[in-house]
Amino acid sequence: MVDQNKIKEAVKLLLEGIGENVSREGLADTPERIARMYTEIFAGMDQNASEHLSRVFTVENNEMVLEKDIVFYSMCEHHMLPFYGKAHIAYIPDGKVVGLSKLARTVEVYARRLQIQEKMTGQIADAIMENLSPKGVMVMVEAEHMCMTMRGVKKPGSQTVSIAARGVFQENDRLQKQFFGMLGVR
Repeated sequence: MVDQNKIKEAVKLLLEGIGENVSREGLADTPERIARMYTEIFAGMDQNASEHLSRVFTVENNEMVLEKDIVFYSMCEHHMLPFYGKAHIAYIPDGKVVGLSKLARTVEVYARRLQIQEKMTGQIADAIMENLSPKGVMVMVEAEHMCMTMRGVKKPGSQTVSIAARGVFQENDRLQKQFFGMLGVR
């Protein structure tokens, strides 16, 4: 649970720490704004993906389902700077599917936390495996990290790609190639 009072106090200390006057007009309401913003961007801390993946529909077709280009925003747990990009999720049902919006909501659950991309990718794949029990799932996340673009190495436009494969996707090259082909990756 986000504690807005602690966030407000921390922001005041941070502003003072960098030499700012917390009472000046432009900053007077900043601690309150930051507290509200953190409540929103860290909403995934209090959520569980199973909330979104629990409503399933029975199907006879067990062909690959792909939801691609799911835009997300997250915060790096190492520097507390944003990273953002797109997630692509494919799974092969084993008699049940979930509404497509629920895949996007699952991404949001894990993106709206202090996070690292590699961990988030695996968490999404694991949540789908645990809740849908598909034959397999594959998740690819592509993101730009502000901790690499605005500080440190300063390489804007660089993309980090992480992949998690579970079930039949782990050892089936044909399925992996189909996944990448559907994404337009050669």
